[in-house]
Amino acid sequence: MTDPDAQLSLPGVVRAEARKAKAPPVKKPAAPAAVDPVAQVLVDVPLAHLDRAFDYTVPATKAEYAVPGARVKLRFAGQDVDGCVLARVGQSDHPGRLQPLRRVVSPEPVLSAEVADLVAEVAARYAGTRSDVLRLAVPPRHATTEKAPSPVFADPAVPVQPDRWSAYAGGRELIEALVRGEPARAVWTAAPGDDWPALLAEAVLATHRAGRGSLVCLADRRDVDRLDAALVERLGPGAHVVLTADAGPAQRYAAFLAVSRGAVRIVVGTRAAAFAPVRDLGLVAIWDDGDDLHAEPRAPYPHVREVLLLRAQRAGTAAIVGAHARSVEAEYLLRGRWAREVAPPREELRRRVAVSVTGDSAFDLARDPAARTARLPHEAFETIRAGLSSGPVLVQTPRAGYATRLACDQCRTPAECAVCHGPLRITDARRPPECSWCGVVADPWSCPECGGRGLRAPVVGERRTAEELGRAFPSVPVRTSSGDRVLADVPPKPAIVVATPGAEPVAPGGYAAVVLLDTWLLLARSDLRASEEALRRWTNAAALVGPSIGPDVAPARVLAVGEPAHPALQALVRWDHPGFARREIAERLTAHLPPASRVATLSGDEAELEKALAALTLPRGAEVLGPVPDGDGVRYVVRVPRRSGAELSAALLRLQAQRSARKEPHLRVQVDPVSLG
Repeated sequence: MTDPDAQLSLPGVVRAEARKAKAPPVKKPAAPAAVDPVAQVLVDVPLAHLDRAFDYTVPATKAEYAVPGARVKLRFAGQDVDGCVLARVGQSDHPGRLQPLRRVVSPEPVLSAEVADLVAEVAARYAGTRSDVLRLAVPPRHATTEKAPSPVFADPAVPVQPDRWSAYAGGRELIEALVRGEPARAVWTAAPGDDWPALLAEAVLATHRAGRGSLVCLADRRDVDRLDAALVERLGPGAHVVLTADAGPAQRYAAFLAVSRGAVRIVVGTRAAAFAPVRDLGLVAIWDDGDDLHAEPRAPYPHVREVLLLRAQRAGTAAIVGAHARSVEAEYLLRGRWAREVAPPREELRRRVAVSVTGDSAFDLARDPAARTARLPHEAFETIRAGLSSGPVLVQTPRAGYATRLACDQCRTPAECAVCHGPLRITDARRPPECSWCGVVADPWSCPECGGRGLRAPVVGERRTAEELGRAFPSVPVRTSSGDRVLADVPPKPAIVVATPGAEPVAPGGYAAVVLLDTWLLLARSDLRASEEALRRWTNAAALVGPSIGPDVAPARVLAVGEPAHPALQALVRWDHPGFARREIAERLTAHLPPASRVATLSGDEAELEKALAALTLPRGAEVLGPVPDGDGVRYVVRVPRRSGAELSAALLRLQAQRSARKEPHLRVQVDPVSLG
């Protein structure tokens, strides 16, 4: 009979007992913090059904650093993920045991309570998740920068000058209200030739004199640089920070920390600045709110104007929506009496600028029968020649490049590549035609329809235009500005500046004349906002003229080459942007289009969209339009009355949460997209 004790000497048993003996002791959970031991954390997980705060235990060793707004590491669904502490509380509603925070990445409170609430409201407004909005609001951490103290800026004792706004009806009253710290709201239409950065700087200074902070958002870096220079001139260096996404990680984070720590309360920037945690915020302002660069291209696609208006509404701050051309949304603010109009009187506009369209009278047509059909009619050359006698002349053309589209010069058939059927183009006067898709050179080329071998360019770019004008004015320098070769400014000397929309450089003292070419091309876009956008781009170019000083000085000349009867060109001729915006609103009210209605688009696989729409509980009065092709899938448009906008966003949020929980394919949802084309 085997001794029972002998069984312990078997090799397998010995190894098992040895493993048991070497097993590490179970760690006791760390003691929780004595005060507010529960952290409510927003976890960085972009899943709609997990878009809520989760409770975690704060270990006593981390209690000092896990402050509201701090970045933390935690265990979530079996993985280490990032998070941000929203609040510390005494107890949790969760019935089970809470996981402890793994690590406090940084004790720096980068998410203030005000911005956290704004993040939640923006996510709800645009049917997105808070983690997606948080990425827009808080820049990535830069540890070295965080360890350095933020400089303390001296308060500049500069007097406010309300008279700078006296040329505008209601302008002086606006500045005086800002000095008193009142929540004045204005839709400001800047006059042509005015130094709008200097006027915005005056509004910021007025707010600063009231002991409040300011936040100004602009569409691009060039506009930011202009306002930056105006603020330095008015307030001195160091009184404000510039916050843009294209700044380096260290520079951007340093500017963010200076604002977050309260060292500076004036912020200027692009989309990245819309969520800046400005303390004692007293003014939010946006310049050129119709520019599509203000629309965030990443989910949930918020628009800077709406973010700033939400902040103004929540915090009771002043707001300025400014531009040379009034957007439909800005006019809607006036229609609802949320804001008051600040604009120059009609007589002041007539004194500053005179706009005309080629061939807009029988006399012009008799003098030049090609005034409406020629790309560069005789009147355009006359305007350029007259302007060059006193300064630089701006010529705006919608397309960049040389000859971006070609056609047979006999039958007008579009010229295509024989290999891939892509459109042919010419990139330089010394190069043969080539395909814009595959790059194959088409030399020789013949028309498949009529056999013709000649080519014409119905659409030419700024380089071809500059070449033509250089031949017409051989003794005058010609400069171009477009694409990745954008000029910030040009000297105040006679020269021809050919630029694409949005790339027009500034001329000190303004341009002597402005010529707008190919106006039909901007109007030909298949989009709800084609006319509004065309008028905005023409106006921004025309507004760069020099200011007319004195009653005997003739107004600056602006000439548009196009169809005189088009409503957008007529609005430009009369400089009646408010009237044009009102007509657009009236038409959209009839057609149930934004901003009179709220709209959302759903894009993705057709079968998935049909299933999603069947599960979507829409508010009363909703309409579903579509589907229409959209890339590899389709797109539906959901339209509701404006009063039902919040219900539509909530319904879309529930749909995304349900699909996320079931791990169904993602659908792209955009609420109030800039374009429906």
